[in-house]
Amino acid sequence: MMRRSFSYRVFSVANHLFLVLISLLCILPLLHILAVSLSSKAAATANIVKFWPVELTFDAYRLTIENSFFIGSLWNSIERTVLGTLISMVLCITAAYALSKENRVFPGRTFYSWFFIFTMLFSAGLIPSYLVVTNLGIKNTIWALVLPGAVSVYNMVLMLNFFRGIPKDLEEAAFMDGAGHFVTLWKVYLPLSMPSVATLSLFSMVGNWNAWFDGLIYLNNAQDYPLATLLQQLTAGIDMSTSSAVNADALKNIAQRTVKAAQIFLSMIPILIVYPFLQRYFVQGMTLGSVKE
Repeated sequence: MMRRSFSYRVFSVANHLFLVLISLLCILPLLHILAVSLSSKAAATANIVKFWPVELTFDAYRLTIENSFFIGSLWNSIERTVLGTLISMVLCITAAYALSKENRVFPGRTFYSWFFIFTMLFSAGLIPSYLVVTNLGIKNTIWALVLPGAVSVYNMVLMLNFFRGIPKDLEEAAFMDGAGHFVTLWKVYLPLSMPSVATLSLFSMVGNWNAWFDGLIYLNNAQDYPLATLLQQLTAGIDMSTSSAVNADALKNIAQRTVKAAQIFLSMIPILIVYPFLQRYFVQGMTLGSVKE
C-alpha cells in the first residue's frame, strides 16, 4: 500500500506538471501577442517585447477599431459563424435523429449510414468542389462559405450515438400522447441532448470562425473576406493597404507588427467570450456521445 501510495503521488505530481506545461504553451503566446499589441513602435520593432507591454499604448487598437475594412471582415465572420452553426446543427440533428432509428422504423437507415460514412472517408477534392460551387452560382457569396461544409459527419455520428442512448420508453410515451417525429425530437430528444448540442455547436462555431482557405478561393473581392482569411493574408505578408481603409499618417507612429497583433487578439475575443458558457457541457457531451456502438 505504501508503494502504491507513493507511486500515485509521483504520478499526480508529474501529471500536474505536464498539464501546467501544456497550459503555459497555450497561454504564453497569447500573452506575447497582447503585450506586442500594447507596446510602442520602437519596442515592437526592436523585438524587445516578451510578456509585458513596453511603453504602454492603445494606438494599435484605436487604429484597428477605426479600420472599416477590419470591421467589415469581423462582421463577415460573425455572419458566417452564425449561419454556418445554425444550418450545420439543424442538418446534423435531423439526420442523426432519423439514423438513430432501427431498420424496421427507417428501412433505408443502413444505406444512408454508409453513404454518410463514405463521404467522411473519401473526398472529391478541391477542384470538383470548386466547380460545384461555381456552377451553383454561389461563388462570391456567403453561401459559398457555409453550404459546402454544412454537414459534419463526425458531429452527426456523435449526435446519433447520443440519441440512441435515450430510453425508447420516452419516445413511445410521446407517440402515445399523439406526438409526431418532429414534436418528439423538439420536446423529448433535444432537451435531453443539450450537452451534445452545446458541444457540437462549439465545434461548429470554432470551425467556421477559424476557416480561412475557402474564403481565399471562393471570394474574389477582399472586402468580402471573413476575418480569418484577412488575418492570414496580413500575416503572410500580403500588402492590403490599398483596401484596408487605414490612415497612412497614423501608420507612421505605429508599427505594423503591433497592428497585426491587435487584430489577431481582437479576432480571438468572440470565441473566448462564447466558450465559457459552453465549456461545462463539453466533457459530458463528448463522453455521453462516444461510447455507443
